[in-house]
Amino acid sequence: MASLHYTTFIITALLSSTTICFAFPGFSFGWGLGSGSGTGEGSFGGGGDVSFGGDQGYPGLFPEFYSLSCPQANDIVMSVLESAIVNDPRMPASLLRLHFHDCFVQGCDASVLLDDSAMFASEKNAGPNSNSIRGFEVIDEIKSKLEEACPQIIVSCADILALAARGSTVLSGGPNWELPLGRRDAMQASQSDANNNLPPPNSTIQNLITLFRRQGLDEVDLVSLSGAHSIGMARCTSFKQRLYNQDGNNQPDSTLEMTYYNDLKTVCPQTGGDNNISPLDFASPATFDNTYFKLIMWGKGLLNSDQVLLTGNVEETMFLVKAFAEDDALFFDQFAKSMVKMGNINPLTGSNGEVRKNCRMAN
Repeated sequence: MASLHYTTFIITALLSSTTICFAFPGFSFGWGLGSGSGTGEGSFGGGGDVSFGGDQGYPGLFPEFYSLSCPQANDIVMSVLESAIVNDPRMPASLLRLHFHDCFVQGCDASVLLDDSAMFASEKNAGPNSNSIRGFEVIDEIKSKLEEACPQIIVSCADILALAARGSTVLSGGPNWELPLGRRDAMQASQSDANNNLPPPNSTIQNLITLFRRQGLDEVDLVSLSGAHSIGMARCTSFKQRLYNQDGNNQPDSTLEMTYYNDLKTVCPQTGGDNNISPLDFASPATFDNTYFKLIMWGKGLLNSDQVLLTGNVEETMFLVKAFAEDDALFFDQFAKSMVKMGNINPLTGSNGEVRKNCRMAN
C-alpha cells in the first residue's frame, strides 16, 4: 500500500509540472475528453479566457488565428488527410513524424519541407531523415487546396504540419487538442542541426533526455511523445542491432522478449533486408492507443529508444510508462499537452520568416 501511494505521488508530481493545455473558443472546436476519432470537431479543452503566453504557450500563437482569414482551414486539412489515409494507412504516423522532425530542428518552422537550394542543404537528406521521412506529397496537396480556398498565401506550411499531425492522431483514434496557430515559415534549413538534434533509434535513455531537454521538453514530454509510436512502422536498419549485436558482442539485446525476438528475426535477417519494415506497435499498428506502453512493459518495444524508457533505470520514465500502460485517458491527456508544448518550440511569428506559397521552397 505504501508503494502504491508513493507511485501515485510521483506520477502526480511529474504531471503537475507539465504545460497545461488551456481551452479557447472559436476555430470550430467543441470541448470534451474522448477518443477524438471524429473529423476534428471535438477536442480537449474548456471554454477558458486564458491567453497563450509564458509557460502556457507562445506569444503570437492562438487557435483562432485563421478564424477570419481562412475559417475552413482545418476542414480542408481533414478532408485531404481522410483521402490520403485510405490510400496509405501508414500516412498518419508519417505526418506525425514530419511535425516532430520539423520542430526539433530550428523550431516549428517547416524547414524540414524545404528542398536543396543554392543557399543550403535540405534537412530531408540528413542522416535521420534520408530515405525515411515521407508524406511530403500530402502536405503539398493540403497547401494547394488551402491556396485555392484562401489565396494570398494565408496558411503557413508550419501550421499545416501542426494541423496534419493533430488530424492524423485524431483519425487514428487518438486525442484531439486545442491547437495554437500563427507560425510562419523558415526561409532556410539546417542539415547539420537535423543530424545533431534528432534522436536516433538506438538512443540511450540519457541521450533521449539530453536531446529533449535541448528543446525545452522534459521527461514527461519524452515518454508521452514517444507514445506516437503507437502507430507506424520502422525499417530493419533502425533496430537490427538489437537482434544481432546490441553491445558490440554479437549478442541480441537481453531486454527483448524471446518470442518477439524470434519473430523479428524472420522479418530482419542478419544480412540484407535493411528496408524491410515492422510495426512499432504490432498489436494495434494503425490505432492510436496505449498498447505501445503495454508492449514495452512486456519487453516488446521495437526500438532501443522505446524499450529504454522502462529499462534505462530513470525513475521518472519508468513510472510514466507504467502509468500510461494502465490508463489510456491519462496518456491521451498528456500526449495532447506535450504536442502543444512541442508545437511551441521557437516558432517564427509576427514579421519573422514568411508564409511560403510552395512548401518546398522559399518565396
